[in-house]
Amino acid sequence: MCGICGIVNFDGKSVNEVILKKMNDALYHRGPDEEGYFVNSKFEIRNSKLNVGLGIRRLSIIDLETGSQPIYNEDKSIVIVLNGEIYNFLELRQKLEKKHHFKTKSDVEVVVHLYEEKGIDCLQDLRGMFAFAIWDERKKELFLARDRIGKKPLYYTWLNGNFYFASEIKSFLAIPEFKKEINLKAIDLFLTYQYIPAPHTIWHNVYKMEAANFLRLDKEKRLLIKNYWDVDFRKKTNLSFAMAKEKLKEIITEATRIRMIADVPLGAFLSGGIDSSIVVGLMSEISSKPVKTFSVGFKEEEFSELRYARLIAKKFKTEHHEFIVEPKYIEILPKIVWYYDEPYADCSALPSYYVSKMTRQFVKVALNGDGGDENFAGYLRYRALAVSKYVRFLAKFFPEKLIDLIEKILPQKISVPNRKPWEVLVKFLRPLKQPLHRQNLLWHAYFTEEQKEFVYSDEMKKNLSNHNAYLYFEDYFFKAKATDFIDRILYTDIKTYLAENLLVKMDIASMANSLEARSPFLDHKFIEFTATFPWYWKLKGFNTKFILKRTFKNFLPAKILKRKKQGFSIPLGQWFRNQWKDFLKETIFSSKAISRNYFNVKNLKVFVEEHIYGRKDHGYCLWALLMLELWHRVFVDGDIKNW
Repeated sequence: MCGICGIVNFDGKSVNEVILKKMNDALYHRGPDEEGYFVNSKFEIRNSKLNVGLGIRRLSIIDLETGSQPIYNEDKSIVIVLNGEIYNFLELRQKLEKKHHFKTKSDVEVVVHLYEEKGIDCLQDLRGMFAFAIWDERKKELFLARDRIGKKPLYYTWLNGNFYFASEIKSFLAIPEFKKEINLKAIDLFLTYQYIPAPHTIWHNVYKMEAANFLRLDKEKRLLIKNYWDVDFRKKTNLSFAMAKEKLKEIITEATRIRMIADVPLGAFLSGGIDSSIVVGLMSEISSKPVKTFSVGFKEEEFSELRYARLIAKKFKTEHHEFIVEPKYIEILPKIVWYYDEPYADCSALPSYYVSKMTRQFVKVALNGDGGDENFAGYLRYRALAVSKYVRFLAKFFPEKLIDLIEKILPQKISVPNRKPWEVLVKFLRPLKQPLHRQNLLWHAYFTEEQKEFVYSDEMKKNLSNHNAYLYFEDYFFKAKATDFIDRILYTDIKTYLAENLLVKMDIASMANSLEARSPFLDHKFIEFTATFPWYWKLKGFNTKFILKRTFKNFLPAKILKRKKQGFSIPLGQWFRNQWKDFLKETIFSSKAISRNYFNVKNLKVFVEEHIYGRKDHGYCLWALLMLELWHRVFVDGDIKNW
């Protein structure tokens, strides 16, 4: 696991090695073990006006002694820097050794020789998580690629006709020509979804490569970006339910086994949910030593899953560790904002950071259960969608005024902690009159279009007059390789919420602590297999993850299999009404925040007070507003130091 960066100069000038090093230094946390560089003008055999520099910060996981990067082919005409892991590298190496001489035991060298043999088609053979850059001196061509699911990030930009790329956007801040011009459409997307989806970023002229994409840049400055893989839900299995269960367990076990290959200590994140519990259980079967497990929780019992994590730790006899997140940890927020580069509002970034920090004290690699919900329709909104598909006709009996009445009057007579059922009811009822794809979006979104219309300033509305944030999410729904509605939603989640939010969260939280996170449920072969299941094997009535639970029925405790879905979140609603109330208001209503003119201050104060005084629950929206302003403090104003 590493951080990579690079420069391609088309102006005939040699690569500025000082700038390249500063770009690389910005990625230190991703690879504190060592640094490496390639600058083609230093090679005497090179004779080109096209000058290239590559940088790498390495976190040593496999081949600790000879695996330093960059890595070359035999005559050094091809060079690679890679962030990530290739899990099937031993299998690939056996075939490649017949024609190529290997100088290392690294998985990265396999990619170099595979590229020599197959060119860009080498991507079809790679099984892993990766973002890499290959410079082909013979072709005078740069080749960038990201893994199929989007575990490892990659960004790029053009400045004065030259090309730059990096694992994190902060590397570009080291370039003197870089201009901090904010992309207002990205802010609109952020407030809608809690993240900024690819190819957008918070800065104008900075782009995020999408998952399963590659980029080719040739000597004529021609840029080609293309998708090389997609998940297809149309091809359904001929296996029986019983045979499918056997195959499912076989594939997830193998995906777990190959992710335990490492030359350093490894462990696992354990939430006590079904997915992480399965991974820990399988690791315990595979490993000859007790698995080290790590959990994070809260004093607020309704948000803490520690009791379930302890149950799994006891069953599989793991070496278990825990951390409690409290409101006092508010001082860490600016540091987390700095690591995430862009406004990012998944509040579980906070506990994810702390569990990664704790884990890194004991191991260098941690497996997790990411991807289980997207593979097996695990979210609560899948239940709502399944119900709404059959009860939409009831929507005519719930006019907007009646829903408003439920929202405004009835909950006022109930104490704040007991309002959850009413809030869930209102959130379910309001989208019912919308098409099914729009219902999914509304149950997913932070700020709705109506809420943004209320809080945005007139200037912001004018600047966004031709922008529709909903189109991003809905485009994936309509272009899904699926025929059934639920499969379309699964496809959309894999391409959007999983790739652009959850995987970003885990990559940044782990890499901020120089920890490698691996996800068996995100193995592309496993995803391809589960996509062949009919949706009703995953969602049976109100029972989510049906086939997964049946497969591991005798493997996990009944309490784990039957427990209610509990999101990995923090008590935002409570904290914003109590411990964080003053900090929130001081931050988002500061003179600098107001001067940005994004919001109608009067309406925004009404919005905040609705939450503080318990009239509505805007906890997630308030978190997004807080993260947006803290991001400005760190990256625009420079009021808060960098780390």
